[in-house]
Amino acid sequence: MKKIATLARVPLALKAVTAADLMTPEPVTIPDDATLKEAILLLVDRRISAAPVVDGTGRAIGVISRSDIVERDRETVEHAHQAPEYYTRGDLTRAAGEELPRGFEVEQVDRTRVRELMTPAVFAVRPEAPAAEVIRQLVTLDVHRLFVVDGAGILVGVITTMDIVRNLLP
Repeated sequence: MKKIATLARVPLALKAVTAADLMTPEPVTIPDDATLKEAILLLVDRRISAAPVVDGTGRAIGVISRSDIVERDRETVEHAHQAPEYYTRGDLTRAAGEELPRGFEVEQVDRTRVRELMTPAVFAVRPEAPAAEVIRQLVTLDVHRLFVVDGAGILVGVITTMDIVRNLLP
């Protein structure tokens, strides 16, 4: 216990000087025309809570988060389609004429695009922004991440609250 008490008295200092020092370069992004399913797979597979949404030019135009997806799911009501009581032989063949295998299932495809669901706000800083300003913006805006964009507005990094914590020195 004595060691914990000693550590608590040591002030923390941020070792980063600029946004470039704090940022994770080349962040995982998702195109605005990706499907909701693709967004879910990206977030789960990469173990991230959100990803910047980019347009065809590489500019960040929004962010898609797990919260956005949960909120949409909460507000969306889908009714089951009436399934036929039987299938005709024609129903069980593909366009090329081959028969579908036994036990086939028909999946209802959600065509929702990321651009329809994303939060269309981009809070960004330049790489040369002072670290103190980055923290001030995170707190003032009450957000968990800031994007880092270059002079042309192209996304070059992301700074999360965990990036700040990683840069604290006792």
